[in-house]
Amino acid sequence: MNDLALSPDIQGSGAVVREMLWPLQYITLTGLSWPAEGSPESHEGSEPAAPPVIMLHGWLDNSLTFSRIAPELAKGAALFAVDMAGHGRSGHRPPGQSYQLMDYVADLAELIETHFCGEGQAGQIDIVGHSLGGIVGALYAAAFPDRVRKLVMIDSLGALSHPASETIPQLRKAIKKRIAGSGRPVVYPDMVAAAKVREGGFSPLSHEAALALVSRNVKPEGEGYGWCTDARLRHPSPLMMTEEQVLASLKAVRAPTLFVRAREGLLAKRKGLDSRADAISDLKTIDVPGGHHCHLDGDTRPVADAVRHFLENE
Repeated sequence: MNDLALSPDIQGSGAVVREMLWPLQYITLTGLSWPAEGSPESHEGSEPAAPPVIMLHGWLDNSLTFSRIAPELAKGAALFAVDMAGHGRSGHRPPGQSYQLMDYVADLAELIETHFCGEGQAGQIDIVGHSLGGIVGALYAAAFPDRVRKLVMIDSLGALSHPASETIPQLRKAIKKRIAGSGRPVVYPDMVAAAKVREGGFSPLSHEAALALVSRNVKPEGEGYGWCTDARLRHPSPLMMTEEQVLASLKAVRAPTLFVRAREGLLAKRKGLDSRADAISDLKTIDVPGGHHCHLDGDTRPVADAVRHFLENE
């Protein structure tokens, strides 16, 4: 894990935060770290006993999604927010590949084994995931139960599912998009213009929240800014899990789990979630104000308090 120059977009947060590089076999992931209060890196006392917390963002977001709750959570443990493949400043998949859900899980497994749970390091980690990050975290916790002490899912409760009857139509749609490609990249005159586009995305954000995320999702392009996120992230998946597979994966989660449900989030009125909640043997659900990005947009204190209390005390 290597320190990079501190990002100017978060220098004013007041918290100790560093850019990170995590080389894997076939890709290099980047992210941000917040040392635990009391650790040598925060220039106070000694290293706490709490396991490190791996934080995983949602689709088309990046590690800055946790910038508002991280300073509070770092009072109890060291935090490591990861830019997943194709997002933020992490590497992209090679030409000819796409972004499969299970590949994110494989990346996470290699990241943890290589950089967090190797010889002389902690045997377990905690995972905090938002949306797609919660899905990836839950699948990892199911596949490697001995590695995960606690799991937190923010507005996330298992993978998206399609009935088996939609398998071939979904495959056909994905292949046609792969052949057609992603189209010409867009260049924006400034970062504010790019943030305006993000404000009106699938899960709308305030201008301030969108600007915070976009600062890590764009790069200089000519006289303006273009997306550094991989355009293939928007391609449809060729294969979706069935609901039976989702339930089986959730039943395999052994770690104590917290489901943070946003009152105006994507799952607030979604039907059929009771069976998913019942599938996890040790689950606590808490409702918080806000939308899908309740941890980034608006009043984030309820999310920070709930997650910190769960990780430290239960």
